[in-house]
Amino acid sequence: MPYPRPTLYRLKALAFATLALSFSTATLAAPNPDDWESVLEDAQGQTVYWNAWGGDTRTNRYIDWVANEMQRRHGVEVRHVKLDDTGNAVSRVLAEKQAGNDDEGSVDLIWINGENFAAMRERDLLFGPFAESLPNFALTYPDDNPEVVTDFTLPTEGYESPWGKAQITFYYDSAHVQNPPRSIDALLDWAEENPGEFTYPRIPDFTGSTFLKQALIELSEQDDALYQPVSESDFGAVTAPLWDYLDTLHPHLWRSGRSFPDSGPALRTLMSDGELSLAFSFYPSEAAVAVQEYQLPESVRSYVFEGGTLGNVHFVAIPYNSPHKAGAMTLANFLLSPEAQAQKQSLEMWGDRTVLDVNRLDEKDKARFEQGDAHPAELPADALSQTLPEPHPSWMTALQEAWRERYGTQ
Repeated sequence: MPYPRPTLYRLKALAFATLALSFSTATLAAPNPDDWESVLEDAQGQTVYWNAWGGDTRTNRYIDWVANEMQRRHGVEVRHVKLDDTGNAVSRVLAEKQAGNDDEGSVDLIWINGENFAAMRERDLLFGPFAESLPNFALTYPDDNPEVVTDFTLPTEGYESPWGKAQITFYYDSAHVQNPPRSIDALLDWAEENPGEFTYPRIPDFTGSTFLKQALIELSEQDDALYQPVSESDFGAVTAPLWDYLDTLHPHLWRSGRSFPDSGPALRTLMSDGELSLAFSFYPSEAAVAVQEYQLPESVRSYVFEGGTLGNVHFVAIPYNSPHKAGAMTLANFLLSPEAQAQKQSLEMWGDRTVLDVNRLDEKDKARFEQGDAHPAELPADALSQTLPEPHPSWMTALQEAWRERYGTQ
C-alpha cells in the first residue's frame, strides 16, 4: 500500500512540531562557558536551587547575603536548599538520571567535595568542564595553588569551582586548660587526665569523620596507602592502630563515649555550656567568631597540632541535568569575586578562608581582606602553613562504615 500523501493540515502540524522541537533543543542546550556574555544574558531571570549544608547559622547568613547580591547584580534568584547530608542531593541527581530526567533536574548548584564529588564524577552526574572558564577563577592562580584544582587527591578537571578552605583547628578554654595537647597521642593522655572534657561528632558527620582521618594519618605507619584507593590496601592492617586508639580514648570522652554530639555546631554548644573544655572545628575562625558573638567565653583560644592538621578546599559543582546552568555558573563566578570572598572570610559574616591568592590582587581588592587587629581567639596568620592533605575519597566512606559497625550502637 503506498504511503499516503500528507494533507496540508499534516504538513502544518509537522512543521510546527519540528519548530517546537528545535526551540526545545535550543532552550535545553547547555550554555557555552567560554562565551561569558551569553552566560550572563541567559542567567537573567533564572532561579538557581543551591543545595548546601544548612546546619550552621553563619553559613546560612552568608548564603542569604549572596542571594541578595545575585538578585541585585545579575537578576538571578538564589534559593538555598538546606541539606543535613550532601549525599542526599547526590542521590537525588542519580535517581533523576535513572528515571531519564536529563534536562529538568531539581539541583542547580551543589556545595561538594571529597567522596561526593568522586561519586558524581564516576557516574557522569556533573556538567563541565566549566570552572576554568569563570572570569574570577584566574584569581586563584591554580598553577601555584594546586589545592584549588585537586579534591581529595582527584583532579577536578574543571567540574567543580573552589570557594573556600577548611582545616582542623582545636580550641580550648584557657581559664581551665594551661597546656592543650599538641598531637593525637598527647590528646589521649590529656583525655585520660581530664575525663569527659573532650569528644567528637558522631560519624558520618563530616567534622567527626575528619577527626578520624586526622588520627589515622598520625597513627598509621602505612600512611602512603591513604592516598591510593582503599581497595588497593589492607584496610584492616592500615586502620588497626586507629581502632586501638579509639577503644582506649572513648571511655574518657564526654558521657564516657556512650553518645556523641550530632555535628560541629553541637560540639560548639557543649563547649559553650561548659561541658567541654577542649573542642575542634573544621573552620579555623569558628572559635573567634563564636567569642565575638558571645557564644563562647572570652578565654577561648585556638591552635593546631605541631605536626599540622588535615585541611582541604571545598567547591561548588553543577549537576549535568540542571535546567539553570547559566545562573549556576554566574553564581559560582560571583562566589570567587574578591568582594564575596572577603565577605565570607570576615569574622562579622562567616570566617571561612579565601581560595584567592590575596597577595596577587590589586591594592583595592587586597584591602578588602584587611580586618585590623587579630581577634585574641583567632589563629596567627602563619599558623595554618602546615596542612595535611586529604586521603583518597574512598577512605572516608570505608572509615565511616567501619566506625558505625564498631561503635554505632553506643
